[in-house]
Amino acid sequence: MKTVCFYFQVHQPLRLKKYRFFSIGKDHNYLDEPLNRSIVNSIATRCYLPMNNLFLELINAHKGALKISFSISGIAIEQFKMYAPQVLDSFKALAKTGCVEFLAETYSHSLSSLTDAEEFSADVKQHCDLIEKEFGQKPTAFRNTELIYSDSIGEEIAKMGFKSVVAEGAKHILGWKSPNYVYASAKSQKLRLLLRNYKLSDDISFRFSDKSWSEWPLHADVYANWITSDITPGEVVNLFMNYEAFGELNSADSGIFDFAKALMNTLVACEDIKLRTVSEAAAENQPVAVLHSPYTMSWTDEERDVTAWLGNELQNEAFSKLYKLNKSVKLLNNEEFNRKWQFMQSSDHFFYMATKWLADGNVHSYFNPYDSAYEAFIIYMNVLSDFELELNKAIEKLNISIQE
Repeated sequence: MKTVCFYFQVHQPLRLKKYRFFSIGKDHNYLDEPLNRSIVNSIATRCYLPMNNLFLELINAHKGALKISFSISGIAIEQFKMYAPQVLDSFKALAKTGCVEFLAETYSHSLSSLTDAEEFSADVKQHCDLIEKEFGQKPTAFRNTELIYSDSIGEEIAKMGFKSVVAEGAKHILGWKSPNYVYASAKSQKLRLLLRNYKLSDDISFRFSDKSWSEWPLHADVYANWITSDITPGEVVNLFMNYEAFGELNSADSGIFDFAKALMNTLVACEDIKLRTVSEAAAENQPVAVLHSPYTMSWTDEERDVTAWLGNELQNEAFSKLYKLNKSVKLLNNEEFNRKWQFMQSSDHFFYMATKWLADGNVHSYFNPYDSAYEAFIIYMNVLSDFELELNKAIEKLNISIQE
């Protein structure tokens, strides 16, 4: 019998004000609030609300047989509270069913795991506290930003007390191995490693609406057969995708909601399949081997590495300058500065600065609210410079106060 895990990323990046030259030293309101509100409510209408309602209906109908997992960033939850509280309520309704698990991640959807173990741990703790407060669950499974993972990162995740972690089933790490098994992390072998089956996941996310795809139109029974048959050998099939695949990346008129409903009904009815949350799958299946990941991998772009965020000079300069401010932010420990520090860490800012070509370049352009990578860099660096100036002023005042 195969275990199937469906888990979904829910993250809404906060957009900075879209003008080329930021008024450094004058304007400290960095966010484009009307744009952020508009985007959240638009996606809520097309994706979050209808899909959450569909899952709630299916979970209630199948009486515990349907299990799913979500990874919702702290920044996304903040925006739901401000702009679309009905979305947060719908996720809380799913939490109450007992059939939905909420994974831990970085609160800021940040790249802190790549630079600062202390900041990484603090970011994750803040997210766990929020998940427990909002959904009544203390996460035991972890999903790092964009599935970024390595042996060293796995070691840090294990130190935080997590029992399992989700990562990408990247070929350059797996080699001949299959992603459809549970593995043990190399440096902390009690940590269970679940790997995304990227082909089956991307069939829904990116190919479902593609009329040039040889399998279009995709039907639920065909997809279910791909999972259950010998063409997908293994014990655990992990299907991880952006939640926006339903209603946003694939519009409602593509038939994506009908497909999702039919697929879940088909899998629940299949005697050879059990649908489980990430933690359940990790607990119920023993690791078949230790998986070594000496190089950092992710689920993004063809390389499945971190070049989507740190692949050029613009990105590395912005990243380096940001984390040089870490100690100052911690020293000040001011609520307003802490909040700005959080959304300035979001990996999306660096993603917009990518200068890739061909298919990867098209993906970056699709999600980029700016006209170019250079414009994204200029706006971010001007905002970061203003943030640094204000941070230094606040610390100077604090020092004067302490001396007095």
